[in-house]
Amino acid sequence: MRTSGQGTPQVKDADAKLTPPKKYGVFLVNDDYTPMDFVVKILTEVFLLAENRAVAIMLMVHHEGKGLCGVYTRDIAETKKQQVMQRARREEYPLMCTVEEV
Repeated sequence: MRTSGQGTPQVKDADAKLTPPKKYGVFLVNDDYTPMDFVVKILTEVFLLAENRAVAIMLMVHHEGKGLCGVYTRDIAETKKQQVMQRARREEYPLMCTVEEV
């Protein structure tokens, strides 16, 4: 930033152009061991989804192998992933969660 003769900050046009943060999708990946009700519980408690939406995503994960749980900034997406992974480990399920730029 530059200052004018009176000490008032002036912003250059290039500095004024801010780009929005990149968005990242959090995905659950299907496995043959994690119970469907646990996946629904994760979706309702970690991602704060309504139960009918959580069931729809769980079925997508089950049938298509992967399902989008939500889209967030990178830090929030990584935090959600860690929450999922910690809860799955605690319950001894192999549920996998990934973060991908969308």
